[in-house]
Amino acid sequence: MSIQQKLEHLASNLWWSWNPEALDLFRRLNQEAFEVSNSNPRVALRRALASVIDDPGFQSDVDGVYSEFISYLDGGTSSKPSVRMAYFCMEFGLHESLPLYSGGLGILAGDHLKASSDSGLNLTGVGLLLRHGYFKQYFDDNLYQQAEYPSIDVTKHPLEPVLDEAGETLLVSVFCGKEEVFLRAWKLNVGRIELFLLDSDISRNQHENRFLTSRLYQGRTHIRLKQEIVLGIGGIRLLRAVGKDVDVYHMNEGHCAFLTLELLTKDGWDAGQDSVRSQCVFTTHTPVLAGHDRFEPKLVLSELSDIRQRLGCTKEEFLSLGRVNPDSDDELFTMTILALKLSRNSNGVSRLNGHVAREQWHPLYKEKSLDEVPIGHVTNGIHLRTWTSIHARPFLKNQFGDWENRNVSADDWSGIRKTSDSELWAYRRMLRTKLIEFVEDRVGRQSFEQPVDLSVDALTIGFARRFASYKRAPLLFSDLDRAARLFSNAERPVQIIFAGKAHPDNDEGRYYIKQILEITRMPEFSGKVIFLENYHMGIGRMLVSGCDVWLNNPRRPHEACGTSGQKVTIHGGLNLSILDGWWAEAFDGSNGFAIGDQDQDNHLDTTEGDSRDAEFLYTTLEEQILPMFYQRSNAGFPVEWLGKIRNAMHDLTFEFSARRMIRDYVDKIYTVRDVSELA
Repeated sequence: MSIQQKLEHLASNLWWSWNPEALDLFRRLNQEAFEVSNSNPRVALRRALASVIDDPGFQSDVDGVYSEFISYLDGGTSSKPSVRMAYFCMEFGLHESLPLYSGGLGILAGDHLKASSDSGLNLTGVGLLLRHGYFKQYFDDNLYQQAEYPSIDVTKHPLEPVLDEAGETLLVSVFCGKEEVFLRAWKLNVGRIELFLLDSDISRNQHENRFLTSRLYQGRTHIRLKQEIVLGIGGIRLLRAVGKDVDVYHMNEGHCAFLTLELLTKDGWDAGQDSVRSQCVFTTHTPVLAGHDRFEPKLVLSELSDIRQRLGCTKEEFLSLGRVNPDSDDELFTMTILALKLSRNSNGVSRLNGHVAREQWHPLYKEKSLDEVPIGHVTNGIHLRTWTSIHARPFLKNQFGDWENRNVSADDWSGIRKTSDSELWAYRRMLRTKLIEFVEDRVGRQSFEQPVDLSVDALTIGFARRFASYKRAPLLFSDLDRAARLFSNAERPVQIIFAGKAHPDNDEGRYYIKQILEITRMPEFSGKVIFLENYHMGIGRMLVSGCDVWLNNPRRPHEACGTSGQKVTIHGGLNLSILDGWWAEAFDGSNGFAIGDQDQDNHLDTTEGDSRDAEFLYTTLEEQILPMFYQRSNAGFPVEWLGKIRNAMHDLTFEFSARRMIRDYVDKIYTVRDVSELA
């Protein structure tokens, strides 16, 4: 096989997205093309410099990486029969060059596929080909976020058209009301996992239906409903069409719950519900009742008339699947209820989120006590190899050896206890320096001007996530005078870097970003408060690696899990967070910092709660974080701070990894009991 063929094969599988040695090959082919395409191997390969491909040293490196790639693909087979799983999700965050995601749900789904691949699971992914992906962010003269939707060119990504036995485009169809919507599909190879993406943009469809799969979370209710019909019902029909036999269907959020209806058609209304329930599991992420997808009964009956007729049930029976009270004519049809009623196992995504979900849906199980509500939890974790900075890897290899493959328990991180203060502090300073260099370069290419005056020795705080209202991005600036005192202290300098997007229809989130941008221009914060435009996975990877403190201040208990803070620990960063989501079970006092406590009143009104949490935030920074960070030993090291870093790296790295998460899903949700192979 030629070098060109090996590079083509490497570029055809997203294995490269968590293997920096592979990505580096494509960067070397054409650095400019690679960088302007958000690190897209296909683009770099098309514009490869002949001088690079012909270089013997480069060819030797290709041979080495390719050999590792083939060994990885061959290593996923097992002599034991394995449960066949299908994982449905509206979005997948796999790499910054392929924006099929908008936030944490998609990032989790991408990490789930990658960790399943690493663990050798027999799992297939199903989603949508979002040709217009998530939006590109820029700002107008008034500092308000604007959205541009560039189109994904399928020829520039490792997307394979799914063909039938005759070599023609394979088509499946669903009915939305009286309209038949035709769907083609594309396949992405994610390591050993196949991800199928449904696409309605074909000429046989009516104009409006061609755009059903074009964007995430479209605002119009009837479009949203049709999109979920495509994902759930169309996804099952696609799996059947490509010959995929499935034992367990995993619905990641309620968007895909219509798949249960298509499964129900096999055995019919009366006989099929127990069978469907035995095949389905469901993960809920939404801790706010208003956030669950609900549809008007008339719309549901209209758009799903075809499948209801096939099921042979009455309108009332059909609607009862999505209602707490089947006898209520006014109750909306809720996708989460449909998923809960037709799943054998359901779970939240953190311990606290599981509790909140049981409270939310207790009315559905009136005969049970709150503790008996059948919703458990599997706490989310991150795919370490995806999120670990390339700059961190030499240190990690030196300290932990083959850390990428050995991460099976906290004991694998015990070496951090022996790391000297000088080594650990040099590691942190190096990563902080790399981040600041990255920020200085990126700020100069943004759609708005802002001064940058960052220090490689200053305490660096990071805040990067969706600018949803409940996440309260500007909380640190609730009291501008107090914040100014923090940022103007020359003896204990502080700097903070923000990044994130607000949903284009979320005016409050857009206003929060405007507030941050206005603060960056105030003299007392000039150069010390930075906002990075057009947040994506690559920016996130830099921020979680370089920041000393990762700030998270949602309104409790609105954070289902939140995984960005899990990504800082392997880089020696510490969390400063409300005790919500994953941090409520991770924090023990020695491995980071809490804003408030577990027992604080969560029933204050918004203004009172924000005021209380801002006070906790200021106090924690002033009395704990800054004194500890700047208190140095005779040798010049922040000894107590480094002790917290060691505790966090040892205790949290494995526990909040996707490898542990997948093991829990296999053991607790997919009901496979023999998980020895995963270890």
